[in-house]
Amino acid sequence: MAKKPIEAKQCHFCRVNTTVIDYKDTDTLRRYLSSFGKIVPRKRSGVCQWHQRKLANAIKRARFMALLPYLVQ
Repeated sequence: MAKKPIEAKQCHFCRVNTTVIDYKDTDTLRRYLSSFGKIVPRKRSGVCQWHQRKLANAIKRARFMALLPYLVQ
């Protein structure tokens, strides 16, 4: 039984050709938060480095504007 080659995850935002990550789009941002409310690392989410930085800033802005929680209870 041969093993399948591991495919590299392609960045979701690169696939959709997104250059701007909107902090008001909370449904998309929640996808990149853990169950504890932490920002998910690149290795787990499969997002490229450029979009990970934009994503982190968007999540931080959304938290500041009270669109996303800092802590999940």
